Amino acid sequence: MKTERVNYQFKRYKGKVLGARREISYEIQLSSRLLLDELCYKWNKKHIQAQLDQAIDNDDRHAFLTWSKVFSAYIRE
Repeated sequence: MKTERVNYQFKRYKGKVLGARREISYEIQLSSRLLLDELCYKWNKKHIQAQLDQAIDNDDRHAFLTWSKVFSAYIRE
């Protein structure tokens, strides 16, 4: 498949600009993005569930309604 190129530039306060080019295969880039998305999704869902449980334990209706609206996006899998 076609490889993507990533260009880096390191700028110093004094001196020349250093440049570097790195080629990353599309499959590796896609799989890493999907993995990071899945990790973020699971962490966010776990965090929101903990907030919901805390609101239930504290009998905080306002917090429960707020977190349940946020959580509704995660249960539409």
